[in-house]
Amino acid sequence: MSSPSSAPDEGLQAISCARRFSRYLARMLDSQPWLAAALAASIDGPLAAEQMQRFVAAREAASGSAEAALRPVLRQLRIWVLCHLVVRDLVRGASLDEVTETMTVLAEVAVRHAHQVLRTALVQRYGQPLSPTGWEQELLVIGMGKLGGRELNVSSDIDLIFVYPEDGDTGGAKVISNFEFFERLGKQLIQALAEITEHGQVFRVDMRLRPNGDSGPLVCSFDMLENYFMTQGREWERYAWIKARVLQGERWTELQNIARPFVFRKYLDFGAINAMRSLHAQIRREVTRRDRINNIKLGPGGIREIEFLAQVFQLIRGGRDTALQVRPTLKALALLPERSILDAETVAELSAAYEFLRRLEHRLQYLDDAQTHDLPASDHDQALIAEAMGFADYPALLATLEAHRTRVSHHFDCVFGDPSEEDHSLDATWAHAEDLDSVVPALGELGYRHPRAGAERLAAIHASPRYRQLPNNIKSRFDALMPRLIEAAAGTPGPDDTLARCLDLMEAIGRRGAYLALLQQYPQALRRVADLMGASRWGAQFLARHPILLDEMLDARNLEAPPDWPAFRASLGAEMDALEPDMERQMDLMRERHHAQVFRLLTQDLAGLLTVEKLADHLSELADLMLDLTVPLCWRKIKIRHRDTPRFAVISYGKLGGKELGYASDLDIVFLYDDDAPEAPEVYTRLAQRTNTWLSSQTAAGQLFETDLRLRPNGESGLIATSLESFRKYQLESAWVWEHQALTRARFSAGERAIGEAFERIRDEVLRLPRELDALRAEVLAMRQKMRDAHGGKSALFDLKHDPGGLIDVEFLIQYLVLGHAHAHPQLTGNLGNIALLRIAGELGLIPPALAAACADSYRELRRLQHRQRLNDRPSRVDPDEAGRARQPVLALWESVFGT
Repeated sequence: MSSPSSAPDEGLQAISCARRFSRYLARMLDSQPWLAAALAASIDGPLAAEQMQRFVAAREAASGSAEAALRPVLRQLRIWVLCHLVVRDLVRGASLDEVTETMTVLAEVAVRHAHQVLRTALVQRYGQPLSPTGWEQELLVIGMGKLGGRELNVSSDIDLIFVYPEDGDTGGAKVISNFEFFERLGKQLIQALAEITEHGQVFRVDMRLRPNGDSGPLVCSFDMLENYFMTQGREWERYAWIKARVLQGERWTELQNIARPFVFRKYLDFGAINAMRSLHAQIRREVTRRDRINNIKLGPGGIREIEFLAQVFQLIRGGRDTALQVRPTLKALALLPERSILDAETVAELSAAYEFLRRLEHRLQYLDDAQTHDLPASDHDQALIAEAMGFADYPALLATLEAHRTRVSHHFDCVFGDPSEEDHSLDATWAHAEDLDSVVPALGELGYRHPRAGAERLAAIHASPRYRQLPNNIKSRFDALMPRLIEAAAGTPGPDDTLARCLDLMEAIGRRGAYLALLQQYPQALRRVADLMGASRWGAQFLARHPILLDEMLDARNLEAPPDWPAFRASLGAEMDALEPDMERQMDLMRERHHAQVFRLLTQDLAGLLTVEKLADHLSELADLMLDLTVPLCWRKIKIRHRDTPRFAVISYGKLGGKELGYASDLDIVFLYDDDAPEAPEVYTRLAQRTNTWLSSQTAAGQLFETDLRLRPNGESGLIATSLESFRKYQLESAWVWEHQALTRARFSAGERAIGEAFERIRDEVLRLPRELDALRAEVLAMRQKMRDAHGGKSALFDLKHDPGGLIDVEFLIQYLVLGHAHAHPQLTGNLGNIALLRIAGELGLIPPALAAACADSYRELRRLQHRQRLNDRPSRVDPDEAGRARQPVLALWESVFGT
């Protein structure tokens, strides 16, 4: 460690070393006698806002007049800070983050100090600007671009926008409107920062990002800004407003609420790719026209392309994923691998390139404090820049620079390249879709088995008013997609069905440009859509109802990864809490996330990655999770509640109770509570109603579940929420045998676990009641006959569920065995699933073990056939021969147990 006496010498040595690489530093040292000592005292560490403020305060005090000292003091501050950074960066190895943060803090200190001094003077003359109701108004100074993102470069201008909350007048002796007051304040603020004096300037100020640019007023009210966003805001302005940050003013939350819906759309916005592609093309044309290909900011593979790569995904997904609403480029990039948007290697390459280019940018600007991004032309400057970057010579620097730019360009083209730019061999087929004589042979050649039917459907769409009236930008996307869709459908095993289902989807999303843009931009997603459409009619209808799920088709890793339910629950729970108290958005978000998980399971199912049993386990766990999140959310919505946490539970029956949930299964649920408070019946009734409404309501995002509450005590005439003691009493004293049968497949799904455990004790008590077997057999057979009379034998096909030897027979057999023998064999009360209970009954000797095993295999096969039918939205009926082998063990076991 250096001794105190040697520290100033080391500082002066560092300054002397740095001035070789910066003519600006040399000029300032020669012209500002105070600078060398100030630098030597500060360069051992980064500069903070407090140090800058002390610098300003000391010089202002020496002047005696804040207004008179404003311009010279702020310019001296900039000289000190910039020269400090030159030395820290070039000699002391300051990080890029330190350099950009220090420049950002300089801008903030300068803006805030200038605002304070200038506003004070204006208030003395005109009084405080007030709203019509007398509230003091303020100027909000919004930092845009790199200033907003805390990424300011060392010779940057600053992009500002001036906004004030409400119109009105000042309250002084000389009255002017708030607009005039803030316009004067804004003009003076710009002059204080940008005017060139003998001390230079603080920052060039660019106001062109304000509403209507140079032709618009310098300041605007909240109302004017909101109206502008709604009526005139353009796509490139959304991109600019990603980084918007209030530097001065306290009412920034109101401003955020105005700007956020404009910048970040509620749903996925893949149309942003086309908008930013167009903006980039304009920039590239300007760069080419000015022969500035070696511009490291705007040229190929430059800083701007990296920023676009980060920001396009913020625009696409930021409305749904609020974490992506961060401003700094590197922080936005770092979030993309976590969401499988870009892979980690790509982001690492982009981040390394960004840091290299920003460091190079600063060294170019250190030379003469010029806002330049062009590589130097002179040999001398080229050598200086190479050395400052740590390279042996300029060609070595260029080689590394070119490698970074090549990688950036590659990644940029992968995201922003337009796959539909090239002509497609089927363009003419779609363009002349109404000419059946040409389209039918073309479809036949592609392998369609019923080409005329497909051609007629294409012709009908092409001739429809709906298609003809599409806006031009959407119609061009639709036209680009259709030939590729026809080709993709032709490549599936059942091209005719696939095409019909794909066309249903296109008609559903035809006016929604973001979804068309997604499929246009990502051909792999279009191919996956075609495969899904061909494999499952139910899946096709699900996707058409919820096209937001198209986003799931982008990354196969998402589709193949096994569910991590604890992580999903934690993530969704945090998102729901963040949206409190916006119930509408919470309900939509829960539906969107649920549908996405179901869709992922569907793709794994169709790929053969899940058995029917494993799929049912996942769907049941997902439903439990949704129920468990819903109860506390609904509890919060009840205004008058007597406790923080409800003593309330959701009990599931039927498919969910037996963990055999399918894609379209409804939820058979019962609501229980255990609370002695006088208001408990009324409060928990309200909670049950809210919970049921939350689950079953149709919102803009669809429905979570259809629910059935008829299994509660006394059915539809009973209370919607039942106390635990009343439930026990009903089950022991009043319930029908069929209600005890239903209880064999009931379990605790959500809510307070202590109530769930109490329910399990009641269930065990009821199931283990001694029963007279002959009477039980008669009751079970009578109920089974009622069901057969209502549902069975209505077709020559075999009904997998209701006909003799079907799924209901297996369930009735097990329910009879549980109710008849659980008092002697308590292991039968476990909610283990029908296959496990068959095995246990066989091991106990209640039924022949071999027949029990054969019946379990039959049950699996019948469920598999039922699942296959439902995937294609067909009735649960098959050719009797197809189910013949599976039926026989069930019929045999029925004969063995019931003798009929």
